Amino acid sequence: QVKLVESGGGLVQPGGSVRLSCAASRLDIEYYSMGWFRQAPGREREGVVCIDTRGRTTYYVDSVKGRFTISRDSAKDTVYLQMNSLQPDDTAVYYCAAGPCRLYSSGGHNLDYWGQGTQVTVFS
Repeated sequence: QVKLVESGGGLVQPGGSVRLSCAASRLDIEYYSMGWFRQAPGREREGVVCIDTRGRTTYYVDSVKGRFTISRDSAKDTVYLQMNSLQPDDTAVYYCAAGPCRLYSSGGHNLDYWGQGTQVTVFS
């Protein structure tokens, strides 16, 4: 059974940084585009960032450009999301996903695999 397990969420003050990890089991991420979504209370799920199989970041939501960086380590089957200059609007549950980056701008429906999510709360 394929699993994506996120970790690294927590509480952080505005301006702070957090690094999320997504560890895949029974999935060779070398063959998948990987990325992150988030969902805040009362809001729809939105694609945040996606990295393709060649290591190119092919999708960023405008609100995180210049602040968030995605990377992947195919040898470890792990994807990372470095989040800097965090703001209260970044508060959400962050989900790791596997599947085509072209689906990120439309909510990620039909992506292949999803993690359970990790909470990131930015508070002052």
